[in-house]
Formats: sequence, C-alpha cells, structure tokens
Amino acid sequence: MRRLLPGFWLGLAVRFYVPDAAGSGIPQTKAAYYNKGGKISGKTGVMRFVLGSLYVGLGNSLGREGPTVHVCAAISSRIGRWAFNDPARVQSMLPVGMAAGIAAAFNAPLSALTFVFEELLDNFSMKAIGGMVIAVVVAAAVSRSILGEDPVLTAKIAEDYKTSAWMLVALPLGVAAGLIGHLFVRSTLNLRSWFRSRSVLPSWINPAAGGLSCGILGLAAFYFTGQNSVFSIGYQSLEGAFENKYSVGIIAALLVLKFLAVVINYASGGSGGLFSPTLFLGGMLGALTGLGLADVQHLGEWIPAFPNDTKVIGGCVLLGMGAMFAAVVRCPFTSLIIIFEMTGNYSLILPLMAGNMLAWQIAKHLQPISIYSALLLQDGVTLRTLPAYRGAQDYRKLPVQSIMTHEVFSLREEESPAEALKRIASEGTKYHAYPVLDSEGRLVGVVTRHELDERVDEGTMEGIYVGHELISVSLDTPIRDAANRMIVRNLQQVPVVSQADPGKLLGWLTLNDIARQQNAAEG
Repeated sequence: MRRLLPGFWLGLAVRFYVPDAAGSGIPQTKAAYYNKGGKISGKTGVMRFVLGSLYVGLGNSLGREGPTVHVCAAISSRIGRWAFNDPARVQSMLPVGMAAGIAAAFNAPLSALTFVFEELLDNFSMKAIGGMVIAVVVAAAVSRSILGEDPVLTAKIAEDYKTSAWMLVALPLGVAAGLIGHLFVRSTLNLRSWFRSRSVLPSWINPAAGGLSCGILGLAAFYFTGQNSVFSIGYQSLEGAFENKYSVGIIAALLVLKFLAVVINYASGGSGGLFSPTLFLGGMLGALTGLGLADVQHLGEWIPAFPNDTKVIGGCVLLGMGAMFAAVVRCPFTSLIIIFEMTGNYSLILPLMAGNMLAWQIAKHLQPISIYSALLLQDGVTLRTLPAYRGAQDYRKLPVQSIMTHEVFSLREEESPAEALKRIASEGTKYHAYPVLDSEGRLVGVVTRHELDERVDEGTMEGIYVGHELISVSLDTPIRDAANRMIVRNLQQVPVVSQADPGKLLGWLTLNDIARQQNAAEG
C-alpha cells in the first residue's frame, strides 16, 4: 500500500496538473534548455519535489538524483528570470542548477560538472564553467554540513589496490555491463511505449500499477534473500556486496528483481532517477563477477599478486558500478569520476577506464541514442537543436524519429479535394503533400497539393491516391536510408509509421528536415 498510493497520486497529478513531474526530470531539463529557452515553471519544481519525495521516499525503486536535478534546475530558471532580461542569460542558468543538483544528491562536485558538459551541453565550454563551479561548491558545502563529510558509500575495504593481472576482469565485465545496460535501456523504452499506447485503463493508473509491481517484487526479494534493497535506493545491500557478505544466489536475485522493479517503476511513469539504480545494478553484476573470480583463485596460482577474496569482490563491485553507469547513462567521463567521489577510492582508475570505455562503446554501438534523448523522442520532442545531433559523422545513422515532424496535418479519406483545400486555406497549412487517413484514423495514402488543385472536382480523396504506391519509413529507419529511398523515388516527403502497424501514422519526414540536419552538422 505504501508503494501503491504514491503512484496513484502521482498519476493523477501528472495526468491533470503537471505532466513534467513523471520520469527522472533530466529529459525534461534538456528539453527546457534547448526548446524553451531554459524556462521551467515554479509549479513544476514544487510538484516535482513533493511527488518525487513521496514516490522515492515511500520505497519505490527509483533514485533521488533525477528529481533533485529537476528541482534545482527549476529554482535556477526562476532566479534567472527574476535577475536577467537577456534570454541567453536565463537559458545559461539551467546548467548551473543542474550541476548544483548532482553535487547535492551525490556529494560529488566534480562529477556534477562533467555530467552537465557531457549530457546537457555536449562540449566543454569555458563560458559555462564559472557559474557551475560556484553552484557545485555551495551545493556540496551545504550538503556536507548537513549530511557529513563521508562519501555516499561508506565501505572502506579497497584503499590500497596495486596494479595486478586480476584487474583484466574489467574487460569481460565491461562487455557484460554494455550488453545488460543495453537490455535495461531497451526494456525501459519498450515497456514505457506499451504503457503509453494501451487504452484499457486510464493513463493515471499506470504509476500505481508500477508501485504495486514494485511491492510484489520487493517482497519476493525479501522472502528469498532477507534484503529489502529492491525498495528505494538500496545502498545498504551495495555496501554488503563490497564486504562479501552475500552468496551468489542472493546477489543474482537482487540483480534480477531490482532490474525488473526499476524498469517497471520508470516505464509506468514513476517520479525518480536512474543514477542510483544503475549503480546498484552494476555493483551487483560486479559482485557476481568478483565471486566467480575469487573461485578461480583456488584453481591455481596463475594469477599473480592476487589479493584476498574480499578485496577482489569489492574491487569488482566498483568496476561494475562504473561500467553499468557508462552503458546506461552514456557519460563516460562522469562514470569514471563519480565512482571515486562516491567511495573515496581512486586506486582502481586504470581498470575503471578500460571497462567503462568498453561498456560505453558497446552500448553506443547497439543504440546510438542515449536513454534520456530516446525518452524525449517517445514524448514527441524534437531533438534537432540538441548538439549531440549535429555531428557530421553520426547524424546519418540516427533514426528518422530524431528529426521528423510529430504533429502532422492530415486529410480525411471521405472529404472532397475542394473541402480539403478549403480546410487547408482556413488553417494556414499549405504544404507540398498531405497524408490521407480513413474513418478509423489509419494511413491509406498520400496526395500532393498539386494533385488537389488539378483534381478539385473529384468526389472524394480516394480517386486521387488509389493506384499510387504508398512509400513510408519506420521510426528506426536511419536518416541516410530514408534519404536514399526518397531520392530514388523522387519524393520530397514520406509518412513515418509504426513498424508493427504500417497503418498507424506517427510522423512526417521531408527532405527539408534532412537538409536542415545536414546543415547543422556541417555548421
């Protein structure tokens, strides 16, 4: 019940009052920075604080850092609008609040700076760093004065690692984290899409269903393992894994059940972040690897300078945390720095670098778009202005959903060309071509403006498009492939449809969209 009620109230608030309070808050912050001039309403900040505190504080599986970032960004946005008249300076306040939120949530000021540059700004601009440094210093100082100087994770078992052959385990661990991180991202996105598309129950029920599912999974975990770390952040169990307190069965159960709980909580519209859950999952994966590596030690003396079992497992927990963070959040420098800021440990930096970069590259190859940007795409937010989509090397491999138009003006199959032209003129939507939908809202054809003018006396739209080949692309079609298909068939636009249901219109792609993206990349 403690997890069901927060989801119920969250669903109602998101559906009827403050839509931006769902999810982690980081995608919403990115959208506000690039598409809204850095403006986040005070109401959004207040409701994010209240709903995030209730949802995470009463035991659901998400983290506190995303809501903290969103709240701090809303505060800095409001301060910027009070203090400045220049829109550029208002926008520049958002990175300041974002950095302060990370510094406060994790007691990690350096990671806060690198995360903002990697995730939001996508470049290391000296213009932005001054205000951010001041913000993270103040935020970290206040946080430490209230919560103490200790790192977020207080395990003290791995202070003097020396470079040794066993650290090569970072390579297979990086591969495993890259694959599992990709599975986590795809599971979250696919389940979120399912929740958003189903129409059996009202959408505001979804977070309550997610909370109920988390409660069931958490009780199952407690029954099988005696640990309650599926609920809330779970750092206590993570510290137990550092100290080699758990068996393989307990760690594997926590890994699987926490994975499921986080995916369901986030996909169903819960209010919470992914940083802490990602670190937890990576730590459990590392603990499993460490236990396996410790068993190998007993098979022979072929691993030189092999430390004791506890230190091996603790080191692997750290390596797993960093690699999973790099695979899911896709901020490789932040994934390196945040581990030793959270633990006070620096001695594993070399294997961390190797494992994190490997996990990051694998996850990036399997899905070019990071989870936060993919979430924005699901919400119909254009990413044309985000700097991550301006690279000349990579933009052609991105899916068309990153540049397509989501709100499409369509014609009805039963209306006549004359009626369609009248509606086009009245609504000021004079385009080169239009999709045609039947009475059930399914795509049946495409007609051009020229065809409407030429055959204005036709009785219905069907007489124009019948016999024309309907060319479409899916959301995941690479921009390069869509452009080639359009050029070969001499088309200036194509409808974007669901791969599972070609009759479901999702967007509209034009050669102008592709040219605009190409110009941004070359610029």
